[in-house]
Amino acid sequence: MNTVVRTPLTTALVTALLLAPQAALAEETPRADKHYIGLMATTFNHRTIGEGRKETAWGSGGTLVVGGHITDLFHAELRAGGGFKDAEVPNSDLSLAVDYYASWYMGLHYPITDYANVYGQFGFSYIQGEAEISDPENDRNKAFLDLEGEFPDSGFSVSWLAGLDFEVMDDTYLVFEGGKLFKDTGSDVNTFQFSGGLRYEF
Repeated sequence: MNTVVRTPLTTALVTALLLAPQAALAEETPRADKHYIGLMATTFNHRTIGEGRKETAWGSGGTLVVGGHITDLFHAELRAGGGFKDAEVPNSDLSLAVDYYASWYMGLHYPITDYANVYGQFGFSYIQGEAEISDPENDRNKAFLDLEGEFPDSGFSVSWLAGLDFEVMDDTYLVFEGGKLFKDTGSDVNTFQFSGGLRYEF
């Protein structure tokens, strides 16, 4: 009698265990229906600074990212950020500050494994900052005098990024990326951005 009862019970348990993962997969939200938010530490690499000098300087800041997946492969996002540490230009008394910036991007991401994706995106940015020379009378600052004041001269610029992300927990990704934030058409200073942080999809 006991054998007869145990057999249907065992069969029911095995069936339930086999079907549970399939049910969980069926309930998983398609990526095309998800949004995401991210927070990243960012470094700014300012290049070709100064007339005839072409100096390079580094600053740092932070970036907040909010976006959504249009399809399984395409996404759109908004970014806002600001500088924490000004870039001190070598061999001068010039510092470059990125006070804040806002960006809009469209992008393509492609899975390379079950847990990692590569992506690229293109868009536009608005940047507000300041260039300050603490000792403008010093001869070593002559190549940078045109930069003093509002920086960059052209607040709007084309931007692009390329990156790599790794899923470290469910819907949570570790992100590494780099690209161009802006080019100042007034001074020809190019500023690149390199970031790392976390993104959560929901």
